[in-house]
Amino acid sequence: MSDPKFWVAVSFVLFFALLGKKLWAVATSALDAKAAGIRRQLDEAAELRAQAEQMMQAAEAERQAAAREAEELLARARAEAERIAEAAAAEAEAAAKRRERMALDRIAAAEASAVADVRIAAADIAAAAARAVLREGIDAAADAALVEQSLAELPKALRAA
Repeated sequence: MSDPKFWVAVSFVLFFALLGKKLWAVATSALDAKAAGIRRQLDEAAELRAQAEQMMQAAEAERQAAAREAEELLARARAEAERIAEAAAAEAEAAAKRRERMALDRIAAAEASAVADVRIAAADIAAAAARAVLREGIDAAADAALVEQSLAELPKALRAA
């Protein structure tokens, strides 16, 4: 009992017995808070995904309506061109081309909008899928490395957007 090594070992054990419980509680509460934050982010991502899907469906409906409208416009333009062709064939042809060009521009604009919406939705879906894969196959060390890498790439992604 008079050996100083023994008393150092006893004090070491007592130190960790008293302080270890406190440190364990702090560490677990920090991890719980992080898990709650991640859960909240996943819920928000799911909500954003649902909104993106709704937007994609709305864009598809608008594209279809624009296509129908374009078809109707083309049909009207052709009928009008035939009536005007009796009076002046050259003038009717110019009017039909003008209307057809406008309809094609509307279709192109609607398709571009739909493609952009689909890309956004695909990106959201891919992000949600990546989160799910990461949640299932990544441990704490790999999670920390991925967070650091994502933070490093954030300025590039913001400039690209």
